[in-house]
Amino acid sequence: MTEDVTTIARGISEFGMMAITAAFFLILSAGLMVACFKWFKATINGMISDNKTIMTNLLDETRKQNEQLTDISEGLRPETQLRIKNTSGVYFDYAVEKVCRIIKKVREENHIVDRDATRNKIHTLILNLHEDRNSRFDYYTYRGKRLTSYTSPEWVTWVAEVVELEVYAENINNSRAYTNVAAVYERIKLDFYHKMNQ
Repeated sequence: MTEDVTTIARGISEFGMMAITAAFFLILSAGLMVACFKWFKATINGMISDNKTIMTNLLDETRKQNEQLTDISEGLRPETQLRIKNTSGVYFDYAVEKVCRIIKKVREENHIVDRDATRNKIHTLILNLHEDRNSRFDYYTYRGKRLTSYTSPEWVTWVAEVVELEVYAENINNSRAYTNVAAVYERIKLDFYHKMNQ
């Protein structure tokens, strides 16, 4: 009887220890499974987030490349260049007429003995003409840039020098003035076209 009780007590104590050990391993396994699932979830979320960032960057780069390709193809099309040359040519030819009127106006209306005041007035009138043309060029683009990026402020100086020479010429000759002004605007046109094709 004593042996039976001892055997039963030993069995309970051994099975109790196994139950505790099994419970410990079950808890440990459950904890490892939860940790593995969290790690797996974090890895997948990280991959999705990275892919989203990469795709956004790739889309932005693709848009930029498409814009550049559009600009390049626009610059390569002959009709685009022809359209710009025709439009700008009209403005430059119009400027020749306006500058000839400025020469006549300055001769008639100003006290040209005061060279500095006359020079300043000529420069202001030519600058106004230049800025007016640039404001109209702002509506046109070529190779992704506004046409004003191909113009130059030194053009004002070129024209002002010709106007001043004509205003202070010893003999008034409107034909010569027209020819000189037209020549400087041809130089401006060439400079404009060279800048567009660089």
